[in-house]
This record gives sequence, C-alpha cells and structure tokens, in this order.
Amino acid sequence: MSRRLIGFISSMVLVAAGFIGTVQPTTAAFNLKSGAVYVLTNQVSNAVVAFDRAPDGTLTPAGMFSTGGAGNPVPQPGDPPTDPLASQGALGLSDNNKLLFAVNAGSNEVSVLSIGKDSLTLVDKVSSGGVRPISLTVHGDLLYALNEGGTPNITGFTISNTGELTPLPGSTRPLSGGSMADPAQISFSRHGALLVVTEKATNLIDVYVVGTDGVAGPPISNPSAGMTPFGFALDQRNHLIVSEAFGGAPNSSAVSSYAANLSGMLSVVSESVPDSQTAACWIVITNSGRYVYTSNTGSGSVSSYTLASSGALTLLNSVAASTGAMSSPTDMALNNSSRYLYVHAAGLQTVAAFQVESDGSLTPIGSVGGLPFGAQGIAAR
Repeated sequence: MSRRLIGFISSMVLVAAGFIGTVQPTTAAFNLKSGAVYVLTNQVSNAVVAFDRAPDGTLTPAGMFSTGGAGNPVPQPGDPPTDPLASQGALGLSDNNKLLFAVNAGSNEVSVLSIGKDSLTLVDKVSSGGVRPISLTVHGDLLYALNEGGTPNITGFTISNTGELTPLPGSTRPLSGGSMADPAQISFSRHGALLVVTEKATNLIDVYVVGTDGVAGPPISNPSAGMTPFGFALDQRNHLIVSEAFGGAPNSSAVSSYAANLSGMLSVVSESVPDSQTAACWIVITNSGRYVYTSNTGSGSVSSYTLASSGALTLLNSVAASTGAMSSPTDMALNNSSRYLYVHAAGLQTVAAFQVESDGSLTPIGSVGGLPFGAQGIAAR
C-alpha cells in the first residue's frame, strides 16, 4: 500500500472520529416525519446523518444512525476525493416518505431504515446483487440498485410493507458499456415504466423498459448529446434532463434534454446548453416542472434553467447560487414541496440551504456543517 493511500485513509479515520463527536441531536424538540434532510456519511462504518427541517427551511442536526454496512470514502482512479462515489442517488426515500434506502459501497449492500419521529431504525440490509453499489432508485414497491464495480449491473428488489427487500428474479442486467461504463446514476421515470442509467466513460445513456412484473429488459443504448453524462432527472412528461461534465474541462459544463419514448429510445430536444461553469454533475427538477438546477463541482456554484413543456431548456442563471470557494458542491435535493433546495458542499463538509423563489431564483438561508470528508448522497422531505 502506498504512503499516499495510507495517509489518505488515516485522514479519513481522523475526520470520521471528529465527525462522530460533532453531529449530535440538539435538546430542542424535532420531528423527522414533518421535514428532514439526510446525508450518507459513506465512511467505513456507514451511517446516515439526519437534520430536522424547520418551517423556514433551516436545518438542525438530529443525530447519526448506522446503516449496518460499510461505505467507501476512498475514490476510484480518476474520481476526486470530494466525490468518492461519483454518483447521484446514493440515498433515496420511499414514495410515502416512511423508509430511507442507502447504498453501502464498501460492503456491497443496500440498507433500509424506517423513519421515526426522532430516529432512524435499521429494518433490513441485503446484498446489492453486485460490487460497489453507488446509486439506487425507488418506485412503489420496487427498488433497483446500480453496481459500479466488477462487471457493472443493475439489480432489482421488491419492497415489503415493512421495508424488507427481496431480490427480484431475472432482474439483473448489464450496462451497455460493460466494464468500461463508469456509471453515475440509476433512476425510474416518474411513472415507473423506464429505468435510466448514465455512463460517464462511454458517453452513453442506457434505458431499460420495465415489465409489469417489475423486471427490467435488456439495456437500450442511446448516445449522449454531450460528453460525460452524469446526473439526471425525469419530468412528468418523460423528458430526461442530463448534466454533462465534459471531463471537468474548465467552463465547459452543459445540460441536455431528451424525449424518452416507452420503447426506450431517446430523441434530443435541447443539445448541450452551456452554463459556462465547470463539472456540472447533479440535476434536480422542481415539482412544477418549470425549473432545473445543476451543481457545478469545479466552480462552487449552482446553475438554473427553465424547462418548457416541450422539454426545451433555456439557461436562466449561470450562477443562481454560490456555495463558496473550495466548496465542491455535489449532491442536491429538493424537499417535497420544492420550496427548499439543499446542496451538499462536500469541500466544506456542509449542507447549504436555499429558498426556491417563484421566479426560479435561489435565496441563501444558511448552512449546517460537521459532515465527514467523503460523505455522499442526500435526500430531503
């Protein structure tokens, strides 16, 4: 083992040790069922940090809860230390907001935690069906995990009423790019008929048609409009909005939109609309479908776009929000009402909060810190 790697792992241990002592529940009353934000620590002893969300969108630490598995804070070759999983969707909520799902990239597992008023309780933990799960998606009683390591694959599970996961026979499918794919995210379409996976290294977007039994068909390979397709989201009209990091080239980030048909084919609506920032990676769409936000890891900023009913994108503000120098913003999440946007500023080990205004602008409302270096994944309600 190299001295560099030993030093890096040692620093992770020290950060994690300090982190355990910093994020503690406050004495004030809180209710995770009325509003909360969750961040995955992605440490060797993996856990979820919970933050209570006040009516004004501000956050208060509410405790740290074990996933029962192991994270992996050491980045793969080519991935930055602030973004070790290089993915979107490491955490996910059930449709009814009663369950929280988390990947354990270090132990090749998926965990399920039940959300109580003042705590999270581990309900189940199962093999992810592959190596190094980095992203997951939930629709109804189905969960699919994206496994990055080894020969990358997607694997499905059914979710019981109490949160137990059962592997779905015949659901494991390869990625179009095989071992060269370097995937970033998996997600269901809004109505659950499609699964989508982005492949960063091959510049491909895989679409899987989901049968009535929940089993995904073979991957349908679609070329990305721009280089390094990363995070994405789908609106109610099956428009797919994808960030393009362009290999981290300075000021080259862009976002593309596609129309997805039920056979799994994508047609470009807006091709690589630039935001003049660096390393656009994560995407969220407001409930109204009017606004799209992407975090630019290399620029410490969030860009905003308008989204037309046709799926066409228009840049609204190249720097709709700034998370600060060396902040390396990664994962983002909107709360259920899309009133508040939460951004994991990985370089500062904080979550920055913004109010989403009616015109799509973002107003800072504070931040909360104490997260470990290497944390990954965020979910909000």
